[in-house]
Amino acid sequence: MIKYKDLPKEFQNDAVKKYYEIVSRKKISLLFKRIFDIIFSILILLILFIPIIIISIAIKLDSNGSVFYRQVRVTQYGKRFRIFKFRTMVTNADKIGTLVTVKSDARITKVGKFLRKYRLDEFPQIFNILIGD
Repeated sequence: MIKYKDLPKEFQNDAVKKYYEIVSRKKISLLFKRIFDIIFSILILLILFIPIIIISIAIKLDSNGSVFYRQVRVTQYGKRFRIFKFRTMVTNADKIGTLVTVKSDARITKVGKFLRKYRLDEFPQIFNILIGD
């Protein structure tokens, strides 16, 4: 766990310090939670391995570009991480149109419509859990 003095300056305040002290007393619980996250995410990856392969092939056959969509997100505490999802839109969709996606957006691929409908595009986020994001 990062030391309080090593937190970004904007988080070194009384409100965060109170929370930090509570969390720092739960190191063992946090360790067990992390172990659970790793074991659970590996099990889920084993279960989803075949569907992930099938979805990846379908994305590649449907449109050009990478299988995964990666985007930098920021936690409420300012930590940056890359979120992984299956790509459901054409490559460079953010340069073609707005950042907001509407229901019948022409940038969404055929496979992407299916993935979004059943939330299958979220499967790769299990990698975020595995690496500790």
